Amino acid sequence: MLVFVDEAGDVGFKFSKGSSRLLIVTIVLFEEQEEAKNCDLRIDLLRQELGLSKMSEFHFNQNSPKIRRAFLQAVAPFKFSYFATVIDKEKFNMAELATAKSFYRHACGLAFENAKSYLNEAIVVIDGKGGRAFKRDLQQGLKKRITNPTAKARHIKMIKIQDSEENNLLQLADMVCGAINRSFSEKPDAPDYRKIIAPREISVEMIPK
Repeated sequence: MLVFVDEAGDVGFKFSKGSSRLLIVTIVLFEEQEEAKNCDLRIDLLRQELGLSKMSEFHFNQNSPKIRRAFLQAVAPFKFSYFATVIDKEKFNMAELATAKSFYRHACGLAFENAKSYLNEAIVVIDGKGGRAFKRDLQQGLKKRITNPTAKARHIKMIKIQDSEENNLLQLADMVCGAINRSFSEKPDAPDYRKIIAPREISVEMIPK
Protein backbone atom coordinates (compact mmCIF):
# COMPACT_ATOMS: atom_id res chain seq x y z
CA MET A 1 0.00 0.00 0.00
CA LEU A 2 1.33 3.42 -1.02
CA VAL A 3 0.10 6.76 0.33
CA PHE A 4 1.00 10.24 -0.95
CA VAL A 5 0.29 13.42 1.00
CA ASP A 6 -0.03 17.06 -0.01
CA GLU A 7 -1.63 20.21 1.33
CA ALA A 8 -3.19 23.42 0.03
CA GLY A 9 -3.36 26.70 1.89
CA ASP A 10 -1.12 27.78 4.74
CA VAL A 11 -0.93 27.69 8.53
CA GLY A 12 -1.24 31.47 8.97
CA PHE A 13 -4.09 33.24 10.75
CA LYS A 14 -3.42 36.80 9.54
CA PHE A 15 -6.32 36.88 7.11
CA SER A 16 -6.08 40.63 6.47
CA LYS A 17 -2.49 40.07 5.28
CA GLY A 18 -3.27 37.25 2.89
CA SER A 19 -3.43 34.06 4.94
CA SER A 20 -5.66 31.45 3.32
CA ARG A 21 -9.08 30.77 4.84
CA LEU A 22 -8.68 27.02 4.38
CA LEU A 23 -5.95 24.52 5.12
CA ILE A 24 -6.50 21.27 3.23
CA VAL A 25 -4.53 18.07 3.77
CA THR A 26 -5.08 15.40 1.12
CA ILE A 27 -4.15 11.73 1.20
CA VAL A 28 -3.98 9.70 -2.03
CA LEU A 29 -3.92 5.93 -1.49
CA PHE A 30 -3.01 3.05 -3.80
CA GLU A 31 -3.74 -0.41 -2.42
CA GLU A 32 -1.65 -2.10 -5.12
CA GLN A 33 1.88 -1.06 -6.03
CA GLU A 34 1.37 -2.28 -9.61
CA GLU A 35 -1.54 0.14 -10.04
CA ALA A 36 0.60 2.96 -8.64
CA LYS A 37 3.37 2.08 -11.10
CA ASN A 38 0.94 2.11 -14.04
CA CYS A 39 -0.43 5.49 -12.98
CA ASP A 40 3.14 6.78 -12.68
CA LEU A 41 3.88 5.64 -16.24
CA ARG A 42 0.65 7.24 -17.50
CA ILE A 43 1.76 10.59 -16.07
CA ASP A 44 5.10 10.24 -17.89
CA LEU A 45 3.23 9.54 -21.13
CA LEU A 46 0.96 12.55 -20.56
CA ARG A 47 3.98 14.86 -20.59
CA GLN A 48 4.82 13.59 -24.06
CA GLU A 49 1.23 14.02 -25.23
CA LEU A 50 1.18 17.61 -23.96
CA GLY A 51 4.60 18.44 -25.43
CA LEU A 52 6.14 19.03 -22.01
CA SER A 53 9.70 18.24 -21.03
CA LYS A 54 10.46 15.14 -18.97
CA MET A 55 11.41 17.43 -16.08
CA SER A 56 8.14 19.39 -16.08
CA GLU A 57 6.32 19.20 -12.76
CA PHE A 58 2.53 19.11 -12.63
CA HIS A 59 1.39 21.65 -10.06
CA PHE A 60 -2.27 22.65 -9.86
CA ASN A 61 -1.70 26.33 -9.08
CA GLN A 62 0.87 26.72 -11.85
CA ASN A 63 -0.86 24.73 -14.58
CA SER A 64 -3.40 26.02 -17.09
CA PRO A 65 -7.03 24.81 -16.99
CA LYS A 66 -6.28 22.71 -20.09
CA ILE A 67 -3.39 20.88 -18.39
CA ARG A 68 -5.34 20.44 -15.15
CA ARG A 69 -8.20 18.76 -17.00
CA ALA A 70 -5.88 16.62 -19.11
CA PHE A 71 -4.01 15.42 -16.03
CA LEU A 72 -7.09 14.56 -13.99
CA GLN A 73 -8.77 12.84 -16.93
CA ALA A 74 -5.61 10.79 -17.52
CA VAL A 75 -5.36 9.53 -13.93
CA ALA A 76 -9.07 9.13 -13.16
CA PRO A 77 -9.33 5.54 -14.53
CA PHE A 78 -6.67 4.25 -12.13
CA LYS A 79 -7.63 2.55 -8.88
CA PHE A 80 -6.66 5.03 -6.20
CA SER A 81 -8.68 6.61 -3.42
CA TYR A 82 -8.42 9.99 -1.79
CA PHE A 83 -9.33 11.53 1.53
CA ALA A 84 -9.09 15.15 2.62
CA THR A 85 -9.47 17.16 5.77
CA VAL A 86 -10.53 20.77 5.15
CA ILE A 87 -9.99 23.15 8.07
CA ASP A 88 -11.81 26.49 8.01
CA LYS A 89 -9.26 28.55 9.93
CA GLU A 90 -11.65 31.45 10.43
CA LYS A 91 -13.77 29.15 12.61
CA PHE A 92 -10.89 27.24 14.22
CA ASN A 93 -9.72 27.97 17.76
CA MET A 94 -5.97 28.42 17.31
CA ALA A 95 -5.60 28.95 21.07
CA GLU A 96 -5.75 25.16 21.40
CA LEU A 97 -2.39 24.87 19.63
CA ALA A 98 0.80 26.69 20.46
CA THR A 99 2.50 27.10 17.08
CA ALA A 100 2.01 26.93 13.33
CA LYS A 101 4.06 23.74 13.36
CA SER A 102 1.76 22.09 15.87
CA PHE A 103 -1.26 23.28 13.85
CA TYR A 104 0.09 21.66 10.68
CA ARG A 105 0.87 18.45 12.56
CA HIS A 106 -2.66 18.51 14.02
CA ALA A 107 -4.20 18.97 10.54
CA CYS A 108 -2.22 16.05 9.12
CA GLY A 109 -3.13 13.93 12.13
CA LEU A 110 -6.83 14.60 11.52
CA ALA A 111 -6.47 13.61 7.87
CA PHE A 112 -4.79 10.33 8.78
CA GLU A 113 -7.36 9.59 11.46
CA ASN A 114 -9.98 10.05 8.73
CA ALA A 115 -8.22 7.46 6.55
CA LYS A 116 -7.01 5.19 9.37
CA SER A 117 -9.42 2.32 8.78
CA TYR A 118 -8.16 2.03 5.19
CA LEU A 119 -4.46 1.97 6.08
CA ASN A 120 -2.61 -1.33 6.32
CA GLU A 121 1.20 -1.47 6.33
CA ALA A 122 1.18 1.74 4.30
CA ILE A 123 4.34 3.33 2.96
CA VAL A 124 3.63 7.05 3.29
CA VAL A 125 5.43 9.58 1.07
CA ILE A 126 5.49 13.26 2.04
CA ASP A 127 6.78 16.11 -0.12
CA GLY A 128 10.07 17.43 1.26
CA LYS A 129 9.57 20.95 -0.07
CA GLY A 130 8.87 23.53 2.60
CA GLY A 131 11.55 22.38 5.01
CA ARG A 132 12.75 18.87 5.67
CA ALA A 133 13.19 19.49 9.40
CA PHE A 134 9.54 20.54 9.55
CA LYS A 135 8.46 17.41 7.68
CA ARG A 136 10.63 15.16 9.86
CA ASP A 137 8.81 16.52 12.89
CA LEU A 138 5.54 15.65 11.15
CA GLN A 139 6.94 12.22 10.34
CA GLN A 140 7.53 11.49 14.03
CA GLY A 141 4.18 12.95 15.08
CA LEU A 142 2.19 10.80 12.64
CA LYS A 143 3.91 7.62 13.74
CA LYS A 144 3.00 8.31 17.36
CA ARG A 145 -0.59 9.25 16.56
CA ILE A 146 -1.52 6.49 14.13
CA THR A 147 0.61 3.53 15.19
CA ASN A 148 -0.78 1.13 17.78
CA PRO A 149 2.22 -0.72 19.28
CA THR A 150 0.02 -3.61 20.49
CA ALA A 151 -1.64 -4.27 17.13
CA LYS A 152 -0.50 -7.19 14.98
CA ALA A 153 -0.74 -5.16 11.77
CA ARG A 154 0.52 -1.61 11.46
CA HIS A 155 -1.47 1.16 9.84
CA ILE A 156 1.79 2.79 8.74
CA LYS A 157 4.87 0.75 7.85
CA MET A 158 7.16 3.69 7.16
CA ILE A 159 7.14 7.37 6.24
CA LYS A 160 9.44 8.75 3.53
CA ILE A 161 10.28 12.30 2.55
CA GLN A 162 10.83 12.93 -1.17
CA ASP A 163 10.79 15.93 -3.49
CA SER A 164 7.64 16.21 -5.59
CA GLU A 165 9.59 17.19 -8.70
CA GLU A 166 11.05 13.66 -8.67
CA ASN A 167 7.82 11.82 -7.85
CA ASN A 168 4.83 11.73 -10.21
CA LEU A 169 2.50 10.43 -7.51
CA LEU A 170 3.29 13.31 -5.16
CA GLN A 171 2.33 15.49 -8.12
CA LEU A 172 -0.91 13.49 -8.32
CA ALA A 173 -1.56 14.33 -4.66
CA ASP A 174 -0.92 18.01 -5.45
CA MET A 175 -3.38 17.97 -8.34
CA VAL A 176 -6.07 16.21 -6.31
CA CYS A 177 -5.56 18.60 -3.41
CA GLY A 178 -5.72 21.56 -5.79
CA ALA A 179 -8.98 20.28 -7.27
CA ILE A 180 -10.50 19.99 -3.80
CA ASN A 181 -9.28 23.45 -2.84
CA ARG A 182 -10.72 24.97 -6.03
CA SER A 183 -14.09 23.32 -5.31
CA PHE A 184 -14.42 25.50 -2.18
CA SER A 185 -13.70 28.71 -4.09
CA GLU A 186 -16.11 31.10 -5.79
CA LYS A 187 -14.42 30.86 -9.18
CA PRO A 188 -16.50 29.88 -12.23
CA ASP A 189 -14.69 26.55 -12.60
CA ALA A 190 -14.92 25.72 -8.88
CA PRO A 191 -16.65 22.31 -9.22
CA ASP A 192 -15.14 21.23 -12.53
CA TYR A 193 -11.89 19.55 -11.54
CA ARG A 194 -13.18 17.67 -8.52
CA LYS A 195 -16.00 16.23 -10.65
CA ILE A 196 -13.45 14.53 -12.91
CA ILE A 197 -12.02 12.49 -10.03
CA ALA A 198 -15.24 12.19 -7.99
CA PRO A 199 -15.37 8.36 -8.34
CA ARG A 200 -12.04 8.21 -6.45
CA GLU A 201 -13.29 10.23 -3.48
CA ILE A 202 -13.83 8.42 -0.18
CA SER A 203 -14.12 11.31 2.25
CA VAL A 204 -13.71 15.08 2.35
CA GLU A 205 -14.25 16.20 5.93
CA MET A 206 -14.85 19.83 6.89
CA ILE A 207 -13.61 21.05 10.29
CA PRO A 208 -15.28 22.51 12.26
CA LYS A 209 -18.34 20.64 11.08
